[in-house]
Formats: sequence, C-alpha cells, structure tokens
Amino acid sequence: MKQIAIYGKGGIGKSTISANISYQLAGSGLKVAQIGCDPKHDSTRLLLGGKAQTTVLDHMGSGIKDLGDTVSVGSNGVICIETGGPEPGVGCAGRGILTAFNFMEANDVVPDDTDVMVYDVLGDVVCGGFAVPLRRKYADAVFIVTSGEFMSLYAANNVLKGIRNFDGDGRRVAGLILNRRGNEGEIEYVQNFADAVGLPVVTVIPRSGDFAEAESKGITVSEMAPDSEAAAAVSKITRIVKGLLSGKAELYPARPLDDDGLDLVAKGKKAVRGSVSRARPRKLATGEGEALRSCGAVMSVYCCAGIEDADVVVHGPRSCHCYFSGGYDSFIIFTTASRT
Repeated sequence: MKQIAIYGKGGIGKSTISANISYQLAGSGLKVAQIGCDPKHDSTRLLLGGKAQTTVLDHMGSGIKDLGDTVSVGSNGVICIETGGPEPGVGCAGRGILTAFNFMEANDVVPDDTDVMVYDVLGDVVCGGFAVPLRRKYADAVFIVTSGEFMSLYAANNVLKGIRNFDGDGRRVAGLILNRRGNEGEIEYVQNFADAVGLPVVTVIPRSGDFAEAESKGITVSEMAPDSEAAAAVSKITRIVKGLLSGKAELYPARPLDDDGLDLVAKGKKAVRGSVSRARPRKLATGEGEALRSCGAVMSVYCCAGIEDADVVVHGPRSCHCYFSGGYDSFIIFTTASRT
C-alpha cells in the first residue's frame, strides 16, 4: 500500500483535487481510501453525492462501538473517512487529528487490502496534529497544492519545513500542484518558487467552470466530465501515484526557503539555492531557564506578567480558561507578577 498526503493552504482546492485523484485511481481498478484531515470535514463530500458523513471524533464522543457511517463507500468504491475536529473556539484541532489517527490505527478502520490511501490535510498550520500525515509511517509521498498568491506559497514553504524536520535530506516530496486562480503571471510566479526549492510543478489545474458545476451536483469533475481539461490535469497526478506503486516515480527532498529567500520570491525575484532554510539541530535543552510546559498563549501571558505596572488583557477561546484557572500555569504567571 502507498500513502499519499495532499497539503495546501485552506481554500486552495486541495479537497476537490484529492477527491478527483481518489476517483480516478479507484476507476483504474485500485482500492482507494481518502481520509479528510480538516475540522471542516468536507474532503469526501464530492465522493458521497454532496453529503457529509459522521467524523471519527464525533463517533468517539458518541460512545457507540459500531463504526456505522464513520466509514462510507463513495463513487467508484472509494472508502471515505473524515477525522473531524472540535467545535470552533473549543479545544485543539491539531490534537483532534492526532486523537483520530490513534483511534483509526487501534480499530483497523482502513481495510488491509487498500492499495492507496489519500490524506487531505490542512496546510496553514503544521503543528504536531496536522503534521501527523507527514510522519513516515503515514505518508510515502507528499503533494503540495498552491496558487499564484504569496500566502499559498508561504503555506507551501511551511509544509516543506515540516517535512524537512521529519526527513532531513530524505526524499518524499512528489512536487507542487498549481491550482490556477486566473492571476496574471501566476504560472511564472509559482515556477520561480518551484525552481528555488528544487521541486517540479507536476500539473497545472485550469480555472474552469466545470468545477463549480460538478460541485453543485455533488460529484467530481472526473465523474461529470472525464474528457475535460480539468480531468486531464488531475490525471497527471494519478500517473505519478501509479508510478509510486511500481517504484518508478521520482521523489525530491524538502528544501524550504528562509525568510530572505521567500521575500525575494514574493517580490517576483529569483531566490538562489543558497537561501534554503536550515534545520535547527535537535538536542536536549539544558540551562537554568524554566521549561516550556504549556501552550504559547500561556507563556505569552507569563512574559507580559513580568512587566512592572502593566495590566495584561487576554483575549482567547473559552478552552484557554482552564489553563489560567489553576495548576502550574497559574502558579508561574501569578508568581512572576508578584515579583514585579
């Protein structure tokens, strides 16, 4: 079995592309499973006639043992699973992804005879939870969806940093997927970034009304218009995935840009290979400083509490309140404040 991770900025079109990849692979006779790793849980909608399905996290919260409709069979027999996430403003979405993966692994949710697993993953934040599919045990190859806009390239660069932190110089990146927005010069803009990080643009998805029409019908473009330009563009990706199955596809190391290199790309200038971001060496931290035992928000308040005669106003979700209401976090904050 080969496992493919599709990363990209929110709203970039990775779910639509992932569904089309899964549909085409399944149509060629392969047994495919698609796992949506996004709290929006809309990754498999186009494979299920526009319908949403019960997420893994919702199932875990129900207390029901039977998996029921947590695992659905979509178009062309694609196995559809959504990890889900917490309600907005409550809990950690990344932690939810990690919990869902642990549950799926413990309960053998995906059949053993699956040929290809496609992970559709939010790529704006590569935290511990959303980075789970980047681990070698979950993804043999990673595609990154981008467009001719700086923030999508910024997200792509962050994904490359995450891969580099896991792999070092290992080769696991299959390439970039350009999903066109229709901006002037966007192909050249993305190609400049691709050249700088040493990756190919494996396909260019055209800006087409076929996508909106297919979405209104709750199906993929590949199902509605298999001979369309859009379906042909997706087929270039499926050929690479099939090449991975036969061991013939080429993979590349992650070479993210540093801030200066990314700034040059943002301005449309050439970024040389020497501007590649370097991984920080991993080692056990030692010294007299206090250990980071909580989230960044708590430690930000901790730092601000050290300012003399300053009132600190904290604005955050309700779930953060538990960190400030007692325990070690409360102790270090108020101890620091009392010293100033």
